[in-house]
Amino acid sequence: MKLNIKPIILILFTILCFQQLSAQGCVAIRHFSSCGGNNLASNLLSKGDWQLGMNYRYFKSFRHFRGSHEEPDRVANSTEVINHAHAWDFGLNYGISPRAYLTLTLPFVINTRSSLYEHGREERNTTFSRGLADLRIGLGYWLFNPEKAPGGNLALGLGVKLPTGNYNASDIFYNVGPEGSPQTRPVDQSIQPGDGGFGITLDVQAFQKLADGLFAYGTLFYLANPRETNGVRTFRETLSPILQNEAIMSVPDQYAIRAGLNYVSPLPAVGLSLGARYEGVPVEDLLGGSGGFRRPGKALSLEPGVSYTKGNAALSLAVPVAMYRNRPQSLTDRETEQATGQERNGDAAFADYLINFSLSFRFNRHAAGEMPALDFK
Repeated sequence: MKLNIKPIILILFTILCFQQLSAQGCVAIRHFSSCGGNNLASNLLSKGDWQLGMNYRYFKSFRHFRGSHEEPDRVANSTEVINHAHAWDFGLNYGISPRAYLTLTLPFVINTRSSLYEHGREERNTTFSRGLADLRIGLGYWLFNPEKAPGGNLALGLGVKLPTGNYNASDIFYNVGPEGSPQTRPVDQSIQPGDGGFGITLDVQAFQKLADGLFAYGTLFYLANPRETNGVRTFRETLSPILQNEAIMSVPDQYAIRAGLNYVSPLPAVGLSLGARYEGVPVEDLLGGSGGFRRPGKALSLEPGVSYTKGNAALSLAVPVAMYRNRPQSLTDRETEQATGQERNGDAAFADYLINFSLSFRFNRHAAGEMPALDFK
């Protein structure tokens, strides 16, 4: 039986548009993508099928929060920290069988960070980092046979993150050396290309048909980093003696949860989605120690998206908009508060929105009729 491949690919591509941990923009949360690939279409493959993809993400973080309270005076007084983050993920997905798939993600980043406090608080200067980030390899499996369950399915993925990115990238900091001279130091944790740890990734993704052309979707991603610290000095202890616990960079976990609705009409080949996105860096890691310096943070966003498919090619755009942002106390905040008796809660800068653009192309080993169908009608 022959199937119309175009609406199938369109539906699959848009159901879980941008299924990645693409941080909303808290400086605590570096760009990071799940091993599950860019979208559901990347993972629902026939045996021998390949899919190549590229995902570009950008954000500007500048709004400072302590807890859930924004500090608007930072922007008004021009003392805010401004991060511009660009990331490109090049992905290769392969269908081992109709239910099992292999993913490989090669990420690259370009980041800048503008601040006053890192340059002697006398003038604003910018630090810079770029290059290969942490490579990810993963395996996934659909719990139900796609041919027998075209109206809904659930996939589990497990992967590893390799410390291929530079986690000791350095630049020139001004007014901080002897007699106020410039000094080369590691850039802030938020713009380091890598984190220095071997990580374990868990992906869960699901979709369910609700009505003709209407689907619900949900995803969960967690990156566990067992390594506690990576040995890179932050120089935060030079800002204040009470920051001695923050002298070395932590290697933190990250997580993301997404859920929403997707509507697809076969003519024209356009899909629309609307969902919620909750993501962040936890105060304590799931595995290993949680010492060293980290900025825990979490953000809840409203995530609209649109996609277009032509033949075996697809492109998509999503723009998550922040609705809630929170920078809770870190472990070092708590320890400092206990030691000094003074309340302490560090701050973090968040973005207002994230731009997330993706394109992909599928190479089918089999005829279109052998692809698993999705219950569109």
